[in-house]
Amino acid sequence: MIIEISSDALIDLEEGFDFYQRQSQGLGAYFISCLMTDIEALTYFGGIHQVVNGYHRALSKRFPFCIY
Repeated sequence: MIIEISSDALIDLEEGFDFYQRQSQGLGAYFISCLMTDIEALTYFGGIHQVVNGYHRALSKRFPFCIY
């Protein structure tokens, strides 16, 4: 499966990084690491997730983020 990260999603990741980094030093990097792991897992599990508004939606394992 080919995964494409849209420019809007990149902005969401940057804003999430900034938010969590302000909460605790290093938490922003952990956030990015976790989300990238969740995104990379789609190469194996993509297409098995619940469909919401016409798109498959995966939930992040550690942070309150959805991946479409």
